[in-house]
Amino acid sequence: MATIRLTAAQAMMRYLSAQLNEDGETYLAGVWAIFGHGNVAGIGEALHGLKDTWPTWRGQNEQSMAHAAIAYAKQMRRTRAMAVTSSIGPGALNMITAAGLAHVNRLPVLFVPGDVFAGRGPDPVLQQLEDATDGSLSVNDCFRPVSRYFDRITRPEQLLTALPRALRTMTDPAECGPVTLSFCQDVQAEAYDWPEAFFTPNVWRTRRPHPDPVELDRVAALIRAAKRPVIIAGGGVHFSGADAALAAFAQRFDIPVVETQAGKSALPWDHALNLGPVGVTGASSANAVCESADLILGVGTRFQDFTTGSWALFKHKDRKLVSINVAAYDAMKHGAEPLCADARVALELLQTALGDHRCQPPPKGLKAAWFAAVDPLTDAPGDANSLPTDQQVIGAVQRASHMETVVMCAAGTMPGELHKLWKAPRAGAYHMEYGFSCMGYEIAGAMGIKMAQPGRDVICMVGDGSYMMMNSEMATAAMMGISFAVVITDNRGYGCINRLQMGTGGAEFNNLYAHANIETQPRIDFAAHANAMGATAVKVTSIAGLEAALAKRDAVKGPYVIVIDTDPYPSTPHGGNWWDVAVPEISPRPGMAEVRAQYETQRKDQA
Repeated sequence: MATIRLTAAQAMMRYLSAQLNEDGETYLAGVWAIFGHGNVAGIGEALHGLKDTWPTWRGQNEQSMAHAAIAYAKQMRRTRAMAVTSSIGPGALNMITAAGLAHVNRLPVLFVPGDVFAGRGPDPVLQQLEDATDGSLSVNDCFRPVSRYFDRITRPEQLLTALPRALRTMTDPAECGPVTLSFCQDVQAEAYDWPEAFFTPNVWRTRRPHPDPVELDRVAALIRAAKRPVIIAGGGVHFSGADAALAAFAQRFDIPVVETQAGKSALPWDHALNLGPVGVTGASSANAVCESADLILGVGTRFQDFTTGSWALFKHKDRKLVSINVAAYDAMKHGAEPLCADARVALELLQTALGDHRCQPPPKGLKAAWFAAVDPLTDAPGDANSLPTDQQVIGAVQRASHMETVVMCAAGTMPGELHKLWKAPRAGAYHMEYGFSCMGYEIAGAMGIKMAQPGRDVICMVGDGSYMMMNSEMATAAMMGISFAVVITDNRGYGCINRLQMGTGGAEFNNLYAHANIETQPRIDFAAHANAMGATAVKVTSIAGLEAALAKRDAVKGPYVIVIDTDPYPSTPHGGNWWDVAVPEISPRPGMAEVRAQYETQRKDQA
């Protein structure tokens, strides 16, 4: 057997750079790296040897560069991914939040944190956490609960099995998620005679599992028996590439479709059977058909509490739940009748099985009434002296958007408002990280989206709170010449949670700067900060100014930041559904007892 002598780190990177997707592209598009003493000598040298054929990018923060990698994979519908490497200790721990985000959202990313010495000779090394009861532990064990596959590489030859397992997990539609290969730093530099065949290019296909025939028959029978079915489209529709199959299925049987945050844009906003967003941040049209539905057909959804109104949305006494999902874990939630299969395959086979069946069309007028209620909220304000609302900001961005626009966000006020109000014209036009709703995802995520699809017009919507939490990859995007627009809505604090605090009977406290324990109210110049990071930035004072600034975005190279002050209080009053946020049972504050009583009444609707 022919062999080649390489260090373990060189072997890892050579193997990863030879793995392909079905389109013949390198499955891992490259590696994000911040080097330290746990990875600079071994992994750093290995990546340098491949720099002309396989890119390495330098980020500013381990968490945010991982966010960029995850956003890339999401926008690519999981057909490509990225790797992220860090040193040991704090560098590795910085990636834990991103690993949780990827796990919750079922998104592939490869984490390669450096680890302590397998030989333990220099213990304790710099940044090593010691456990007096277990000598094998390091901070990297924190990755275990947020990884779909975890391995610690303590011998070079372990890569012969660990690397294929890692790629299998990342490309398996049911198991897809973050993989962590914790790489001991002395092992990275150790040489081994590797089989040359190990580095032969390999194509990783995304399997499309077909359903069990019994499950298919049972679900078809439930649909035939239903009088008022509804389809909930989740993120799995996008990952399966099932948007066309969903449209064909809905049209064939006259079944209304509602969309989760992850599923939004599965159908164009103006499709006759797209009744809009569902759940806590949903449209009245979508929630109305869900409340009366006797069959809820989930397609690629986790049935998160925002989707189900904390399981208080579906009010039909005889309602049945069906879940089409490639993962059995998700397909069987809440006693659902499972159809464990690829979404596209399942919809196509169900359409054949149902033959000439027709369902009762959804009530007319629901969608028109919804837009009649909310469209005026997005119009430019008549009072030029008042602070704009988030709804008016969304309206300005919507008017500036086109078919190639991708609007993206993750946390704060904007996810709920965008879910309700944004009109997505095509699949992939709406990128929301709402599984983890991770503050700080936005700037790095926008960069990752643009790296995935350079021809798209990416607009990042971010509040001042999320921007303050993590903005360092603005500098990376500027250095790399990656162009996208950022609209920062400055409501001087955490406006979203302030409204939630008020809505659950609490006093305004510690969310807006005005109610926080600070001596001086801040005057943060976000435009100056973004300019200092290398972006092109302006501050506008009106919706008209915002629209004028947005019109110039195509002429700007690199990140383009537009800052606008907004009113922290208004939210879209229409639509929505109850969300289970526990209210204190006992409080000295007047009125809290009434809020608690109302909460207990609403909990009775949960089923």
